[in-house]
Amino acid sequence: MGNIPELIVMLTKNDMTVANAVQVFEEAKDAPAKFWGFKEVGIPKDEMKHLVRRMKECKKTTFLEVVEYTEEKCIEGARIGAECGFDVLMGTLYFDSVKKIADEAGMQYYPFIGKVHDRPSILEGSIEEMIEEGKALIKEKGIEGFDLLGYRYTGDAPKLNTEFVKHIPAKVCLAGSVASFERLDEIRATGAWAFTIGSAFFDKKFGDTSFKEQIETVLAYMKGQE
Repeated sequence: MGNIPELIVMLTKNDMTVANAVQVFEEAKDAPAKFWGFKEVGIPKDEMKHLVRRMKECKKTTFLEVVEYTEEKCIEGARIGAECGFDVLMGTLYFDSVKKIADEAGMQYYPFIGKVHDRPSILEGSIEEMIEEGKALIKEKGIEGFDLLGYRYTGDAPKLNTEFVKHIPAKVCLAGSVASFERLDEIRATGAWAFTIGSAFFDKKFGDTSFKEQIETVLAYMKGQE
């Protein structure tokens, strides 16, 4: 399989932005990861704006993942993304109102799929239902990508990841709980567009080394699977 999934480095732990996110980014910014992001909660908005600006100065593509489920809260998260100047809005349950904010701000919008709740998130629903939901959002709403919380799924996570990527003609990001080399192997096999790692870097799941060195380890490992 030719596609190597992209790593999105998330400066987050337990679905919240870490308090020292700016410091962590500055220490790890030279790692060869193009995609960086964080959550809509955890640090003040002015700090979020500064961090997005720094990421862009370092030629990174920026992602805001919003872990909310009501329309009101999802709109609030989308507005933060627009105000801070993120490139991509991930998360939120799909709402037309959220897509409108993203479109007007020039942000790509990759919503959650399936029945998502709690924080850290839990994903429920049948694989067939999620595939049908994804197809409908592509056809009816023009959605070009999805935030699939595959390893937060209460069912067969590897099967969900494989089947969803196989049947959905859009960018699929496998987000959440990617915390082992075994899961990297599974992600690589799906041919997904991207995956996120946040908490696992802070917990040193990819080596008792620095944040930057763990990023390098994961990227090298994924390339080695060709």
